Amino acid sequence: MAKAGCVNGYKRPAGAGEDAGWRQAARKRRKTDGGGRGPEEKSSRLSAALFGEDCEVSHDQLYELLKYAALGKCHNATQPSWCRIYHQSHLAGVVVIVLHEMSQLHFYKFYLQFKHLRKVFRHRFTLTPSANFLASLYGEGANLKPENTAQGLTSTNSECIPKSSDLQCDPIIQKYGEKKQGLTSYTLTLEEQKNNYYPIQGSPGCKGYIYTECDQQRTDSSPLYGLDCEMCLTAKGNEVTRVSLVDAQGQCLLNELVKPEGAVVNYRTRFSGITKKMLLPVKTRLPDIQTRLKKLLPRDAVLVGHSLNADLQALEMIHPSVIDTSLLFARNEGRRFKLKFLAKAVLGKEIQCEQKLGHDPAEDARAALELAQFFIEQGPAKVAELNLEKLLTTEKLAEVSQNKAALQPQGCRARKRLNELPRLSKPCFLDCLQVTGQKPLLLGRQELDSSGLRQSNLSTSNKQILQRALEDVPLSTFSIIQFSLDPEYIASHLLAGLCEKVRSKLTDMLTIYAGPFEESFCLKSVKKEFGRCGPIQSLTVVTETCQPYVCIQYEVLEAAQLAVESLNGAEVAGSCIKVQRPVTAAMLDCDVLIKELELDVENEGVIYVAGLKKSLTETDLQEEFSQLKDLETLFLPKDLQSGKHRNCCFLKFQKSESAVNALEVINGWTVKGSRLRSRNALASGHLWRWIWQMNCSNGKQGGNILHEKMEQLSDSEQDLRKKVKKLDQHIKKLYRSLQSNTLCVVLFPGVNSTHGSQSGLGLMGIKDDGGRSAC
Repeated sequence: MAKAGCVNGYKRPAGAGEDAGWRQAARKRRKTDGGGRGPEEKSSRLSAALFGEDCEVSHDQLYELLKYAALGKCHNATQPSWCRIYHQSHLAGVVVIVLHEMSQLHFYKFYLQFKHLRKVFRHRFTLTPSANFLASLYGEGANLKPENTAQGLTSTNSECIPKSSDLQCDPIIQKYGEKKQGLTSYTLTLEEQKNNYYPIQGSPGCKGYIYTECDQQRTDSSPLYGLDCEMCLTAKGNEVTRVSLVDAQGQCLLNELVKPEGAVVNYRTRFSGITKKMLLPVKTRLPDIQTRLKKLLPRDAVLVGHSLNADLQALEMIHPSVIDTSLLFARNEGRRFKLKFLAKAVLGKEIQCEQKLGHDPAEDARAALELAQFFIEQGPAKVAELNLEKLLTTEKLAEVSQNKAALQPQGCRARKRLNELPRLSKPCFLDCLQVTGQKPLLLGRQELDSSGLRQSNLSTSNKQILQRALEDVPLSTFSIIQFSLDPEYIASHLLAGLCEKVRSKLTDMLTIYAGPFEESFCLKSVKKEFGRCGPIQSLTVVTETCQPYVCIQYEVLEAAQLAVESLNGAEVAGSCIKVQRPVTAAMLDCDVLIKELELDVENEGVIYVAGLKKSLTETDLQEEFSQLKDLETLFLPKDLQSGKHRNCCFLKFQKSESAVNALEVINGWTVKGSRLRSRNALASGHLWRWIWQMNCSNGKQGGNILHEKMEQLSDSEQDLRKKVKKLDQHIKKLYRSLQSNTLCVVLFPGVNSTHGSQSGLGLMGIKDDGGRSAC
């Protein structure tokens, strides 16, 4: 996402500087949002930068939001780091609706049935699945007594130790097995290198790259070398400005500053630590570094790094044998652990500290090397036992200790009693609420009794839960309401079938057929014309027909829709062609789905722009689009593995009418010799990222097994649609009963089972007088 400044929580488009017009607009917005009202009239408001790639929220971040919303500053809770609540003290209450054992997959499979959810909540985010979802919401240790563990309530300590059945589901075990192996078992295959955009000999994009000539056969005793680079953004793109190489003993062999060829556009000092002053006396150039690396590396060297493909691409070097720690410590759905987290969780080391200016590449190279050594020496089973996914969602931040240091000894009695709470890694703020005389409410599969204990109540129906909620929610300042579909409708063994159905429909929606063409048509000109609509994933010629057709699969929904709208009936490669999507039973409601996505509240004021040259940088685009009125944010989609940006972008405007006006201006606009095409956005937020992940993942089930599961799913799908529709109506009824100024968060927790893992989804907003969420 393009970086933007911030004044009082409002984002300033990059390049706007200290523009007086922008500040005037910000002041005007504050007035219309309630900033200029008297204290008795103030309404709470929610602001969150959930756009493009910044849509994944951890359980710690969600906990941070709920804690601040429930307690406020007077109890030493702090504003969440990823969003902002204005006038928290004016909140009427907090209501969290949990849709038990449902995921992001369920929301988009039954998107048309979730009519209320998609029309009310503007803010959406992806959520990682959690083993103990409720505890991750409000903290651990809600006065649980030891005797309750026999009734299915587990203690906090035991949650961190994975059971043997859970171990089998760990992606590390699924990828490598449990047995220890030598280092050659963990080097990337040629196919893996291709899939993760490593520079490879003979590849079209690697012309002029230097080969390390380390072509000797690797063995399990081959030497490991850690490599890391820091880059700056120049007129040429990403260029190396610092290189570090460490040997297997952690000794630094190379730690050199490099003068980039192009003019520096952004030093990225916050991350790279590089400043203009540092590079002024430097005379070393990239060819010098390439020569030194070739001399330093023995013929059987194995390079180790974290997302090492980016370093080798920037170095313009090809090395045949690599271990990538971002892939070695495997996660589900193509996600990756950050190096900083792995160093702390696995090695117990703090790196990339905030006190330092930028990253230290020698430190990062050493950390990656030690992580690889740990993995090889301990084996996959020991690494899986660390339960990294759990550690990530419940990082031990010693929050209570920090809070105690901040509290004043002269505080009120409630504060004094807060100091007496037990030392926990993540304190349960429900305890804090009860200490201050407020009664939290938990309805559904588990309930809080008068003593604060959670009790299971599996027989309660959604209708009964709704009735209780309508009566009890107005009496509580913090409520968690759990709804659930019948177990047979969300059985985990049907997850693979459900996932395959959604993936198949997404693929069809991203695919178009164009033709007929002449026998000797120019495929290159067809690709060029259709490429102006957006990034193409694959293009094949269909020869089964009398005249040739072309099948094109795009990476984004908007591109396929733009192709259908703008090129159907057009003359391409000398032929007047028809453009259409595949016709299948699942695609019969495609037009309805496209229309509803376009009207989705998340896409209000957002447009899609295609036809950009890949050489254009974010800075170029900011300058080109700066004249558009009310432009708030620019999002330039990037390949989540290679980091390379696509030939399209999304523009978000403060007002819907400004987006409509921008569409008229941009269509046919020429930028640096490239003619632009645009339309309303369909999947600009977290959905863009999810579609990309669904496209890249492959079903792991065998064909017969998967077919059987899809048939089982089809048998109950019609009934399931009715259940989902009813569930949406329950949420609508509950939402309508809430007071204005109530923060409402709806959560699909996600699924993590032996049959697969699916990310969760969060929707949130503060109810305003009109019944919709205020943003």
